[in-house]
Amino acid sequence: MGKQEARPLRSVLFVAGSDEEALESAAAQGADAIVIDIEEPRTPFPEHERAKTRILVNKFLESAPTGPGSPLWFVRVQPIDTGMTLRDLNAVMLPALAGVLLPKIQTAGDIIAADVLLKCVETEMDLPIGSKYIYPILETAQALRNAYEIAAASDRVGYMGGAVSRFGDIHQAIGFRWTGEGTESLYLRSKALIDARAAGVRWPISGMWGGDLDDEAGLRHWVNELRDLGYRGMLIGDPSQIPIAHEIFSPTAEEISYWQDLDRLATEAEATDSGPIVYGDANKGEGHTVHIAHVGSARMNLDWARHLGLVSA
Repeated sequence: MGKQEARPLRSVLFVAGSDEEALESAAAQGADAIVIDIEEPRTPFPEHERAKTRILVNKFLESAPTGPGSPLWFVRVQPIDTGMTLRDLNAVMLPALAGVLLPKIQTAGDIIAADVLLKCVETEMDLPIGSKYIYPILETAQALRNAYEIAAASDRVGYMGGAVSRFGDIHQAIGFRWTGEGTESLYLRSKALIDARAAGVRWPISGMWGGDLDDEAGLRHWVNELRDLGYRGMLIGDPSQIPIAHEIFSPTAEEISYWQDLDRLATEAEATDSGPIVYGDANKGEGHTVHIAHVGSARMNLDWARHLGLVSA
């Protein structure tokens, strides 16, 4: 696995690793990926409880579904600077595991250390080297400042994005006051997105919606803004939010038809050495005369749609 092999994840749902019932029902929620939390699934969470949780999660991952239609399975482990990450990895490194969410990241050095630990455990457990993703959570000021270097530190970093929460670690780090409009986190989300894409992360994932669960209008506004910025998915705190995330983080039939038209017209023009290529209403300006950049964008977006199973390969 690596950056280029990563597939788009529209929804990444958190599940408490200490909750056996929640684990057993997680796959049926319909999320593209599930994060099993063993860092802090509840508060307080002493080490003796985490030891029980490791056993529970290990048993679950031994038989977790991984076939077509199944979610990718991630585990949120303890931060590198706790010295406990290896203990967590030894418990969860099974074939079903897609990767680990690494919290409290500060610099690229955290990623390099995690990469080494993963390689050691993969070797010990006869797993393919490089088979597990690292998904850094940007929830410190240092991580946001160093986001590009963090994303570029390892090819394992196939997923990354800006953490956003109402009262969580990112609030402590930055000191913003959360609003439903998201103005206070717009720069953070934008910077994380650009840094991730510049480092080769194809499908950036945003943090959670911090509003009320019954505020569908607020959630829709939030997800649409993320999509407008360029995000392809988001962290999810409640399964009720999954359908809206999947709707908005999927291209529409109209968008797909437009991209297919540009691809077809360009393919025909290239085969016959004819042109220029024009499309639609001349009043559309840039959208009327088709250039190679437009075709490249259309083909890139069609690749996204193919990954989501919305068009054939």
